[in-house]
Order: sequence, then structure tokens, then C-alpha cells
Amino acid sequence: MIALIIATHGAFSREIVKSAEMIFGKQENVATVTFSPGEGPDDLKRKYEEALHGLDVRDGLLFMVDLFGGSPFNAASNFAAGKENMDVITGLSLPMLIECFSKRDSLNLEALVDEMSQTAVEGVKSLNKTLGEAENDSGEDDF
Repeated sequence: MIALIIATHGAFSREIVKSAEMIFGKQENVATVTFSPGEGPDDLKRKYEEALHGLDVRDGLLFMVDLFGGSPFNAASNFAAGKENMDVITGLSLPMLIECFSKRDSLNLEALVDEMSQTAVEGVKSLNKTLGEAENDSGEDDF
């Protein structure tokens, strides 16, 4: 099972994991890292090192972070860069995390990252566009 470190600005990492577990069930081999005001890169490095000690990374390690170029991303990149079985993915969302929970024990790291990227794109929906497509498909107004 691929290990996960969920890292974000503020407590978002802890809360999104709680939300995903409400839907998908309690997860093992997952750590959360928060980046709080007043902290810097050294604090994140220390937190990542602490998180790694509690994880089984034999099948790989995926850092899931909120923003490309943000401090959690930059610190995670320092860990993952050049390592074959580690990666960092940005744009963390609830659909993405739930999908990750469902597939991290059956896919390798590269395939899991590909799935997460696709899920992130598919997770963005417009109500008006979706209703318009449904109306066009049925030829009738659902309201």
C-alpha cells in the first residue's frame, strides 16, 4: 500500500483526511502535516521527517499537497526529487483523496498519480453546464 503524507497550509490536511475517512473509512499508512503561520522550511522538513518515521514506504510514498510552489510543496519536493518511488501531487481535493484511498493498494505510484490527476480534472463541475448536458441528452427539461 502506497504511503501518504497529506500536507497543507493550516489544518486543512487534518480536516480533509477526517472528511475522506467519514466517507471511505479509517485509513492506515497516512500522515498529515500542517504548515502554520510563523513556521518555515525547517519546520516542514522536521514535520516530514517525523511523519516518515510512522509510515511503511516500501510500496512508495505520495505527498499530496494543496498548492504548486507553496511551502508544503517545496519542502516535499526536496524529499521526493530524484527518488524513484516518491512523488508529489498538488491540487488536493476531497474527490482526489477518496479516489487515492480506493486505489493506493492496487496501483503503483506512477499509475496512482495518473489516476489522481484525472480525478482532479473530473472533480470540477459546473451545475449549469451539467444540467445543460443532461437536458440535451434527454431532450426534456428536468424541472
